[in-house]
Amino acid sequence: MRKVKLFIASSLDGFIAGEDGSIDWLVDDADYGYAQFYDSIDAILMGRKTYEQARGFEQCPFKGKQVFVFTRSPGKKDSNAEFVADPAGFTQKMIRQQGKDISQVGGAEVITPLLNAGLVNEIILLIHR
Repeated sequence: MRKVKLFIASSLDGFIAGEDGSIDWLVDDADYGYAQFYDSIDAILMGRKTYEQARGFEQCPFKGKQVFVFTRSPGKKDSNAEFVADPAGFTQKMIRQQGKDISQVGGAEVITPLLNAGLVNEIILLIHR
């Protein structure tokens, strides 16, 4: 079975984004193991807010990966992602399919249901100060 991995950066005081949702505080002075992690996955699960933020980046950060966006309005699809409902149920189906491991990206609204369902196998936490 595939593993679900959470690779997340946090500020020293426990935040993953600024009050306005920005992540411009993140330190990008090194790779911190991200390239190796990224090579180990082929699918990314995220919430709609995270997806909308990523769409504003200059370059698509999820190139070459299947992207599934959890939303209360499933069924939509665009050239970069498929929109689905039920984070825990969808993830349970995903882990039984063939493929590399799965990355979970985003905030508490998506992380919490997967943690509560026991579906997150690894948490890779980077603390930036």
